[in-house]
Amino acid sequence: MKMSEISLAQQNFLLTQKKHKRTVTVSRLCIFILFLVIWESAAQFGFIDSFIFSSPSKVFLCAYGMIQDHTLFIHIGITLFETIASFLLVTFFALIITILLWLNKRLSETLEPYLVILNSLPKSALAPLLIVWLGATYKTIIITGISVAIFGSILSLYTSFQSVDPEKIKLIYTIGGKKYHVLTKVVLPSNIPSLFSLMKVNIGLCLVGVIIGEFIASRQGLGYLIIYGSQVFKLDWVIMSIVILCILAWGLYSLINGLEKCYLRRLS
Repeated sequence: MKMSEISLAQQNFLLTQKKHKRTVTVSRLCIFILFLVIWESAAQFGFIDSFIFSSPSKVFLCAYGMIQDHTLFIHIGITLFETIASFLLVTFFALIITILLWLNKRLSETLEPYLVILNSLPKSALAPLLIVWLGATYKTIIITGISVAIFGSILSLYTSFQSVDPEKIKLIYTIGGKKYHVLTKVVLPSNIPSLFSLMKVNIGLCLVGVIIGEFIASRQGLGYLIIYGSQVFKLDWVIMSIVILCILAWGLYSLINGLEKCYLRRLS
């Protein structure tokens, strides 16, 4: 009897959760559609200047025209490649450097003020210097994307490493483990959720850094379309590129979120 009651309660809970998710999804969709309708109506009836603010129909026609001449996917592909490359490199180097800092306390104490200073520097000001030093290539744009996220990632991840339960670490040492075992058995597994959270933030930061680099040095990519479109008053290009960037950011974030859910599902 108790088992059936528990099962029924679980079913009701799952139905409530599904209903909640469906309501949230429909609400998001309705808000988006309402925004498009208001934007299009305001442009059509002259409440806003469609030359400056564009409209959903003009953005769609602009995107359709660039799809037909095969240029849009080239710009999207370049920005996407640079973003993913900088994101993967940030994740790799942040993890490696954080591990080295954790293994060597003297090194971490020595480098901490430099990391704080480098993290506080305005990366948009560093981008022109990187272009001058390294040249106007896609590699420089990737480095610009890395520079936006790397230092904050190291600081955040190192703080997370330091906050691991000391009792678990003490247990490893008690049974004869070494620092390597503490790292692989306690510190790294405990910080995988923190790493996923950091990755969700970094994918957006890397995209911002790549766009900053494309503003200055690129002749291709969505950042180039935005800066060039604003210079020649092709504002449909600007709005279209911004919309695509929003879609890319949402898609990349959803991908990482999906990987996190798969990891958590495997644990349970």
